[in-house]
Amino acid sequence: MNKILIILVLASLFSCKKDVHSPVNKGIKEGVWRATLAVQDNEELPFVFESFEDGTLAIHNAEERILVDEITITGDSVRIQTPVFEGYFSGRFRESGNLITGNFIKPSLDRIVPFKMVYGDSVRFITEYTQEDDKPPYVNVTGSWETVFSPESEEDRYIAKGMFKRAGAVVTGTFRTTTGDYRYLEGRINGDEMRLSTFDGAHAFLFVATVTDSTMQGDFYSGNHWKEPFVAKRNDTYELPDAKNLTYLKEGYDRVDFAFPDESGNIISLQDERFINKVVLVQILGSWCPNCIEESKFYRDYLKTNPSKDLAVIGLAYEYAKTEEAARKSIKRLKDRLELPYPVLLAQYGQGADKAAAAKTLPMLNHFLSYPTTIYIDKKGAVRRIHTGYNGKATGGKYLEFEKDFKDFVTGLLLE
Repeated sequence: MNKILIILVLASLFSCKKDVHSPVNKGIKEGVWRATLAVQDNEELPFVFESFEDGTLAIHNAEERILVDEITITGDSVRIQTPVFEGYFSGRFRESGNLITGNFIKPSLDRIVPFKMVYGDSVRFITEYTQEDDKPPYVNVTGSWETVFSPESEEDRYIAKGMFKRAGAVVTGTFRTTTGDYRYLEGRINGDEMRLSTFDGAHAFLFVATVTDSTMQGDFYSGNHWKEPFVAKRNDTYELPDAKNLTYLKEGYDRVDFAFPDESGNIISLQDERFINKVVLVQILGSWCPNCIEESKFYRDYLKTNPSKDLAVIGLAYEYAKTEEAARKSIKRLKDRLELPYPVLLAQYGQGADKAAAAKTLPMLNHFLSYPTTIYIDKKGAVRRIHTGYNGKATGGKYLEFEKDFKDFVTGLLLE
């Protein structure tokens, strides 16, 4: 009888000990988490996400929510695959499932960034003040800012427009450039220091600046591989160059032509019968590019709500993947995850964002500036417009302007 009692007691102890680790076996704890990525200068790039009972999670950037539904847990190990993109978090549960540590990995670029995720922490940036306290020493950054990145470098210098709103200590907004925007930025003001960050599943951006009511000066970090300075001055009338005038056909050309394989290896050309006598949008993109993903969703939704036998879209993908097979898999993943109804062709692989290499595949263009870029072709095959970059929803009014102009222009082409 005593032996049986001892066995029962030991079994109870072991089962209790296993329950301590139950969050590891059940999944990521439901609730809010704060994640940080390690960048240069001992800085941390924070973002917040929420884990749900159904095993999914949502990354928060200002009003943006990015759903993540590819999460694999094996013992105390977890892999979180970001949507569409190839990057993933590989980590281990610690402290009874309240902490996850490991690396964020982008295989094609051989980039590894250490991360930490802490359960129950919903504060993106620590600040001495509350959002409700709208008194000094806050600097009023609300408005438009004329910005220059890498101002002292002739090779790396580029212009941008900062667009921000402040509510107490909290700052939201973005930087628009001639090639797109820096997504939904969220952060805070603490005295004269402003910090903004975003993580969109592919890119991790951190901006740290000293600010006054009329100036900004600071550094921009992209992951742990890039850092550059930027300066800005308040200018509420500042505008970037028109995105429709930056890329154009070289003299002597009035059309584009190409022949590239789709994800199955089938060669597709503008000369194919299905594109003849149609308005065609040629979208230059990469499966690694968040602005391209947002633009692709826009085209998908437009085609769904405005079906026309006289309109076609073709995507030309320029991939980081080191092999053709891997690049085709990236394209298939892009199409499947976004449910794109149009073909996406493999224009180049192994070169990624190398714009000089991309330009060689479309030699009729004066140069190549941005992912994404869209070429508008009329029913006769003539190029009528080339739009550089994409003003996403993070740009607010600029996105609405783009949406209206796009619909009006495409409608006009279809009526010709």
